[in-house]
Amino acid sequence: MFSFFRKKSSSFFSEEEKQIITSAIQHAEQQTSGEVRVFIESKCSYVNAIDRAIELFGKLNMHQTKQRNGVLVYVAVKDRQLAVFGDVGIHEKVGNEFWNNAVQQMIQHFNKSNYALGIAQTVTAVGEALKNHFPYDAATDINELPDDIVFGK
Repeated sequence: MFSFFRKKSSSFFSEEEKQIITSAIQHAEQQTSGEVRVFIESKCSYVNAIDRAIELFGKLNMHQTKQRNGVLVYVAVKDRQLAVFGDVGIHEKVGNEFWNNAVQQMIQHFNKSNYALGIAQTVTAVGEALKNHFPYDAATDINELPDDIVFGK
C-alpha cells in the first residue's frame, strides 16, 4: 500500500503534492475556528497509531486551541499506520464513527496510491465537520496553529 514511501519523511511528497495538502488545510481553516494539522513520519513508535497521534497532538500544543477543536491527521508511512484524532470539542460533536470513516476514506485513496489526495480529502472532510460545528467568525477567529505539514523522522 505504501510502497512509494521509501525516502526521508520530508521528501515523501513532491512540492506540488505538499501544496495540495497545505491548500486543503488553509481552505478548511478559512471556514472554521478549528485547526487542522498533518503529521507525516516513517515509523510509528507505538503499536497503535491513535496513541502516537495523541502524543503528537500534545507535543504540537493542539490541545491549547480556544474551543478545543483541533484535529490531527497522522500517517506513519513505512509502518502503514494512520489515525485522525480530534480534541474534545470536536469529538463531542462528531463521535467515533466520523473519525473511523475519515480513516477508511484515506485508506481507500492510499490503496490506489493517491496519498496526497487521500490526505487532502480527509482534511476537507474534517474541515466541513469543523465548519458545521465551529463556523468561522471574522471578528474573533485567528489562526492558532501553523498550516504547514509536519514531518517527523
